[in-house]
Amino acid sequence: MALRYDGPTLTLVVNPAAGRGRARRLLPLLTAGLVTGLPDANLHVHQTTSFSDARLRCIEAVERARPAVEGHRRDALIVMGGDGMMHLGLNAAAGTDVPLGLVAAGRGNDFCRGIGVPNDLPGAIRTIVAGHTLRMDMLEATGRLIDGAERRWVGSIVSTGFDARVNYRTNHLRWNFGQLSYTWSALAELSRFEPLPYRLVIDGEPREQTAMFVAVGNAGVFGGGMRACPDADVTDGLLDVTLINPVSRFTLLRLLPRMFDGGFVHDPAVERLRAREVVVDGDGLFGMADGEELGAVPLRLRAVPDMLSVFVPAAVATAG
Repeated sequence: MALRYDGPTLTLVVNPAAGRGRARRLLPLLTAGLVTGLPDANLHVHQTTSFSDARLRCIEAVERARPAVEGHRRDALIVMGGDGMMHLGLNAAAGTDVPLGLVAAGRGNDFCRGIGVPNDLPGAIRTIVAGHTLRMDMLEATGRLIDGAERRWVGSIVSTGFDARVNYRTNHLRWNFGQLSYTWSALAELSRFEPLPYRLVIDGEPREQTAMFVAVGNAGVFGGGMRACPDADVTDGLLDVTLINPVSRFTLLRLLPRMFDGGFVHDPAVERLRAREVVVDGDGLFGMADGEELGAVPLRLRAVPDMLSVFVPAAVATAG
């Protein structure tokens, strides 16, 4: 006798400390919205106690997800927090058919910005309840990664050079000032930054040069809304590469504000490419991915199509 389908299981993994406790404060509203909007669903909530606990909870949710039942929503993983939680969620769900729901409650929320998921709580709830999904590409990063892993999936950007140092400094600030944290860190790094030597291989073509930074993007947003790869498309099977060639500190300072609307790319110092694979190497370089530490170079970065299903607004799903 066939077992009766009792509705989809939604596993919600929350970093309650995200956004200086904003996630904890919003959690009751989120659960109420999901229960009201999806009354037939079984909602399981896990408030994480550490990064490793969050990672395991996300992996377990995906592994326990049941096969899709025709005519019904399927089990899903939902993550709430900052870009670190989004990064854990997409790494757990990548390569599967389990849809990923995103609820932004952190400082940067760059992955949500990059793929068009609302950053406000009501918008995030509406998006998950509506159930429209986008099947998107992922950026595969391999190398000597910081956690000993052989591979990491990246949703937004792998940054190196000036941008990576700003990101690293921001992550280690004692106080969180939201978007201003990135601005303060950028100014602090700018006071002593010099162009860095890069050794790149772009789709098999070697290239050596100095640069202020090299950003390799999938969704294309980092640093609390900076659009380093403003034309990135997560369904085109390609990575977007943005290079800022050597410029004075004053010029770099002038370009920084225009990173928030992508206008900086029109400066003559900026070069943009598209590629399927990029190897980043150089002296003294390290990578940041989705705002998290990735590891020292060399890093091999590759676009892998059709890797992740994520809940998005209907307009984004149709456009994709």
